[in-house]
Amino acid sequence: MLNESIHSLVDCGNQVLLLFGDKRAKRAQSQAHPFGEARAKYFFSMLVATFLFFGGGVIGVMEAYDKLVHPAHEVNNPLILIAILLFGMIIEGSSLRVAFKEIKALNTEKLPLFRFLHESRHSEILVIFAEDFCAIIGLILALGGTILTFLTGNPMYDALSGILIGVLLMAAAVFLVREFYSLIVGESVTASDLEKITQSFIRETVKQLIDVKTIHIGPTEILIAAKIDIPAEYEAHSYEIINAIEKDIRKALPDKKSYIYIEVDEFDNNYQH
Repeated sequence: MLNESIHSLVDCGNQVLLLFGDKRAKRAQSQAHPFGEARAKYFFSMLVATFLFFGGGVIGVMEAYDKLVHPAHEVNNPLILIAILLFGMIIEGSSLRVAFKEIKALNTEKLPLFRFLHESRHSEILVIFAEDFCAIIGLILALGGTILTFLTGNPMYDALSGILIGVLLMAAAVFLVREFYSLIVGESVTASDLEKITQSFIRETVKQLIDVKTIHIGPTEILIAAKIDIPAEYEAHSYEIINAIEKDIRKALPDKKSYIYIEVDEFDNNYQH
């Protein structure tokens, strides 16, 4: 029960961090941040994952281990504790259901859940889903530990459930940190989005797509830099060709704010990508 209380307290603090990160991410473009501060979401999501690891996981394991080594507590008023845990499961279940609806709305390609979470650039969705999922599993573990301790009179089960909850939170935090580290460093667009981008270059007026690089500068903001080779007879119309390509890219990715930079050059076999 104490572990779940710690987890709930950490969750409340994490929600404040996510709200603050969302506010910072909406700041307008400036000279210091010409593309805005959309990636602030990734930074604050990383803080959330860090607090989840230490505040929810490490402290929870330490507290539960102390009870395992010094089993001096008993389960008093088990029916009240069970009622509280069941009520918590209902609340967290409702929250998880909302998270699933949000994932379904964003998962337009109908990807498997884990693959979507891995490829998603929406850090807040990852955090909310991970916390809600861990909360449900944690409540189930706490319920099992409480019931077994009451039935057997052995507080070991309550302590073990607390350790398992802490380990679960640490594992979830490690997964989140790995994902957010990649986003902060800079991830390219997904394979499907990259395919849509490259398809936009296929036309009679483009001899070859020499290179294209992409990076997410926010959940829905992307930077695209490309180098193309244009046939000699179309060189005088390079501006029109580039504008047409940019228009097609934005049409192919209507849910993204795209910053596109295209350079005309001649293909060279020695070109370094």
